[in-house]
Amino acid sequence: MAKKKTTKKNNNKTNNKKAIEEKEEIQVKKDKKDKKKKKGKKSEKELFSTTEVVIITLVALCVGIFSGTFITMKASEKTNSKEVQEFITTYSTLTNNYYKKVSKKKLIQAAINGMFDYLGDPHSIYMDEEETKAFNTTMDGSYKGIGATIQETDDGIKIVGIFDKSPAKKAGLKVNDIIVKVNGKETKDKTADETVALIKDKDTAKITIKRNDEEKTYKIKLEVVEIPSVESEIIEKNGKKVGVITLSVFAKNTSDQFKKELSVLEKEEIDSLIIDVRGNTGGYLDQASNIISNFMDSSHVIYQVEKKGVKTKYYSTGKENKKYKIAILVNSGSASASEILAAAFKDSYGAEVVGTVTYGKGTVQTAVKLESGSSIKYTIESWLTPKGEFINEKGINPTIEEELNEEYYDDPSNEKDNQLQRALEELTKSN
Repeated sequence: MAKKKTTKKNNNKTNNKKAIEEKEEIQVKKDKKDKKKKKGKKSEKELFSTTEVVIITLVALCVGIFSGTFITMKASEKTNSKEVQEFITTYSTLTNNYYKKVSKKKLIQAAINGMFDYLGDPHSIYMDEEETKAFNTTMDGSYKGIGATIQETDDGIKIVGIFDKSPAKKAGLKVNDIIVKVNGKETKDKTADETVALIKDKDTAKITIKRNDEEKTYKIKLEVVEIPSVESEIIEKNGKKVGVITLSVFAKNTSDQFKKELSVLEKEEIDSLIIDVRGNTGGYLDQASNIISNFMDSSHVIYQVEKKGVKTKYYSTGKENKKYKIAILVNSGSASASEILAAAFKDSYGAEVVGTVTYGKGTVQTAVKLESGSSIKYTIESWLTPKGEFINEKGINPTIEEELNEEYYDDPSNEKDNQLQRALEELTKSN
């Protein structure tokens, strides 16, 4: 039996634009190793003598980057540019001659942010080193640690979640444990981030917790922990079994998790399936494609891409067509990869889309990591539904419109989730 889920994480009244802009990522150029593999391109270290010149040149190239391609040129070609020379002169003048002390790092960051402000694209952004780390952890779908989620509370640093099969789970840590020491250092005046840093300081963490007024110490070896982004359950209604799979993000390992959960559900002989992407702000495009390909063969278009006026159709890589009925749950927080998935099932599978109009993000981004550890994320193309509709700033209209009842907020259960119940009724009704 698939694992049970009792609550929903998101609803269409609690989404915010900033989260969508920061979390969403469809295509990523991970690091300079990828760039080195591309024929005819050189690394930044080969082209420049100092880190500052690398950063300055990257900033100056943002206009070219926005057009959709990251181009590495010879240093002489770059530095001979009038615009680049003006930038370097301004930077040098301010850092050397301004009457107050100037932070070179912050000056560069301000310049990069200014360029992105000029673009006027909320999905093209600069992320500093800490934001980049957090973003990559979410999108990688795994990290090295103990597999526990912590939170700052009045009682101290509290464990609020533990991943299955994680080092924390195996060691015996429990939700609501208060972490009082890490490697002999008290956490009373530490933030959650500072506590995490203490835990990750070594390959093994000595963690002292308080539980029921008693202290216990655990020695836990850090391991690579997979972040769960897929949950599933089976709901029986009108004598039929309906599988429900909830996706929180399209991380690097989401499609693998999805396939495992789907296999469990199908072994239980489900009659139909609900895929819940409410509040899912997106992720890797290939993960959405892989998930869709579990249900349709290669004759089906699952999305289109348009770049510089040229449209390209992308097809499922699947080998079979599922026969059971499917419904997709969406709301205003369903964005990007979630919308690609919803549109593909709506147009090419004939699935019902239940809920409210989606966010409306019809563009594709890529990311480049900078020398400092920060990164830039920028738009390279737009995507369209299988039928060729551009949904940017419009969203996808559900086939069955259903607002979430206020009662759900007081009791976030399946029974009070009227959007889920509406989908169940549609899938289990007699033909």
